[in-house]
Amino acid sequence: MTDESPLRERLIDVGVGLVLTEGSASVGLREIARRAGVSHGAPRRYFPTHHALLSAIGRRGFEDLATIFEAAVAGATTPRGQLEALARAYLGYALERRGMFELMWRHDLLDGAAQASDQPKLRESTLPLFRHFTGLVVRCRSERDAARRADGPNEAGPPPAVTAAALWSNLHGLAQLWAWGSLQLALGTPPLDGSPDNDQRDRLIAAVLDAHLGPVTS
Repeated sequence: MTDESPLRERLIDVGVGLVLTEGSASVGLREIARRAGVSHGAPRRYFPTHHALLSAIGRRGFEDLATIFEAAVAGATTPRGQLEALARAYLGYALERRGMFELMWRHDLLDGAAQASDQPKLRESTLPLFRHFTGLVVRCRSERDAARRADGPNEAGPPPAVTAAALWSNLHGLAQLWAWGSLQLALGTPPLDGSPDNDQRDRLIAAVLDAHLGPVTS
């Protein structure tokens, strides 16, 4: 029995639907079995624990996010432009797929349980995203330093991975605070629910990138 079993994929599909519509708290092996039209014990052939099932659903979220990112950066020609596109896609994903977004980052919950030895930990699914962010930070710095070279020595900054981590944390916090309504309250920006309009979104993203990479100079 392989991981690509049609029943296994159908169970994950049902779980993804539940997470997107009702949140991860609604996902249980029995409920997924009921909605998939199989016996209550069938999911345990593929997912020995509830957490193993949630981890498989979370990995599906990362696959979807990677596809969205690939499309988002298709028209961007500079590393800064790619980071802006990724930030817009990240914020959009967080607000449009809130249940999945919140599940995907629960490494403390999902990876704390025993899983099949041939299954990767959910946290490993985050590494390509972080490495991509770090690579773009390196390229942004290189372009900035090349532009400043004629004016004197470049300023030393934290390691690229540290800057990428801070940038990612800032974007993640922006998404969460907006979803909770806290950011709108702080900024005095109605409405207190829904997604920011494009101007609000772009101003917030520009402020995040400027804070960690410096402002764009002509």
